[in-house]
Amino acid sequence: MDRWKGRVALVTGASVGIGAAIAKELVRSGMKVMGCARNVEKIQKLAAECQSAGYSGVLVPFKCDLSNEEEILSMFSAIKAQHRGVDVCINNAGLAHPESLLNGKTSGWKNMLDVNVLALSICTREAYQSMKERNVDDGHIININSMSGHRVVHKADIHFYSASKYAVTALTEGLRQELREANSHIRATSISPGVVETEFAPRLYRDDADKASASYTQFKPLDAIDVANSVTYVLSAPPHVQIGDIQMRPVEQVS
Repeated sequence: MDRWKGRVALVTGASVGIGAAIAKELVRSGMKVMGCARNVEKIQKLAAECQSAGYSGVLVPFKCDLSNEEEILSMFSAIKAQHRGVDVCINNAGLAHPESLLNGKTSGWKNMLDVNVLALSICTREAYQSMKERNVDDGHIININSMSGHRVVHKADIHFYSASKYAVTALTEGLRQELREANSHIRATSISPGVVETEFAPRLYRDDADKASASYTQFKPLDAIDVANSVTYVLSAPPHVQIGDIQMRPVEQVS
């Protein structure tokens, strides 16, 4: 990670869970991390913790609603003005609503597309343009995907979420192909975890605490730091090595 010291990374959804763990590890590695979320207070608290721990990097909070393109573009403009631009983009933000295909609400479907697919694509585009205009040819774009982007499980309430993550799988490979055709050495990676103990299940099953709890008690789930460690592993690869996709599950997870 030495070559990334002092360079700028954007981490979306950095207030809790996987995003917070990633932001913390990148700050520990000496990067300038732009952490964005709607709840900026939690990122401010995390930034203070990183500073108190004596980490060599810095965490800069940005308040941004990723379902709003204007706010995303405004954030990238602020990063350009304050820190010149982005060298690493971690598209971590994602969400799920328990909306089945037969009875789901259109508003829930749209929100998943807005955050899981469109926001990821907008941030990817803006990060690439930021790198290109500064002649950054060794940048990295990492999409935090899901095992739900590789197989469809028998749970109707996450079928649309799974479709949004299948889109991430396709978008990451499409990005790799476009970067190659552009003769760019910017790398693209998808990291696909299985069950991770975060706020994901309680938010998905906000009206059913028992169902949310059961998501993490059937077997030992992954921890957020496990995914963060995968991010630093990917970034630590030599510049000529492109890790296209990491798929990671708890040992006891069946599917």
